[in-house]
Amino acid sequence: MGDSEKTEEAIEEKKSGFFSRLKSGLAKTRNSLAGGLDNVVHGQAKVEPEHLEELEEALILADAGIPTTNFILEALKQEVAKGRIRNKEDVLENLKRLMADILSENRGEAQKVAEKPHIVLVIGVNGSGKTTTIGKLTQKWKNEGKNVILGAGDTFRAAAIEQMLIWSERVGVPCIHQKSGADPSAVAFDTVQAAITREMDVALIDTAGRLQTNTNLMEELKKVKRVIGKVLPGAPHETLLVLDATIGQNSVSQAKLFHEAMEIDGLVMTKLDGTSKGGVLLNITRELKLPVRYIGIGEKADDLQEFDPHTFVEALFAS
Repeated sequence: MGDSEKTEEAIEEKKSGFFSRLKSGLAKTRNSLAGGLDNVVHGQAKVEPEHLEELEEALILADAGIPTTNFILEALKQEVAKGRIRNKEDVLENLKRLMADILSENRGEAQKVAEKPHIVLVIGVNGSGKTTTIGKLTQKWKNEGKNVILGAGDTFRAAAIEQMLIWSERVGVPCIHQKSGADPSAVAFDTVQAAITREMDVALIDTAGRLQTNTNLMEELKKVKRVIGKVLPGAPHETLLVLDATIGQNSVSQAKLFHEAMEIDGLVMTKLDGTSKGGVLLNITRELKLPVRYIGIGEKADDLQEFDPHTFVEALFAS
């Protein structure tokens, strides 16, 4: 077997391993939806529009949101009325197609590390898994052979700086940091400057998720973004919002606030393995027209992967 074949085989094994973990991680959401699907037919030989009420409840419980649930149910009812859906299996296939379409609608192409340095600003509230996500993305890009530098921009939480330094040491990349309480814009400035001077491929900059002062968080984040743009015109090239899937619909309101202030490029949804609310991805992508870039289903570095809508839907309904 040649080297290229071995590499392809390793990639396939990795994909297969992640799919298995994703399937396991989505078990709570899947169980919620499966209950609704199992009750669709109600012992009838043929599906009627009114039989979809149980599925409606299941989608809402999975936090797909009322507007998105109504959209899905209306589309299914139309297919039933046209005679294109006759049994539960037809419902399942159409449901999977609708979900994949919703999740793909605003996806676009993931940002590629083309221009050097590629500056990524990572935002999100405390507890969302923001700093850990940065560590995992660092590991991902380092594994791809890229030179990465970190910026410990959450200076308001001492533990965040320590976390960044731990990831820096673990992955073997430099980390720009200052003492706790320092100006986060200064850290961002120094990080971008260092990325340029050292000819790095990627710079990942952490930010505060809460302030211990009266300063408005969004204004502070806007300032960080402006400073980055002054050092390197066009940067940051990507602004990622990290959301905790376990908070369900609250993540939608969080995303709205951050997007209004920061013009987010993409979302990272963490902790999908700990919730039955995985349907929130449908609501957030459809309502806010924002793409999910990465999803997290565990603590390991490779438990954070690029989001693929069709793989996600298949794992959601896999037996």
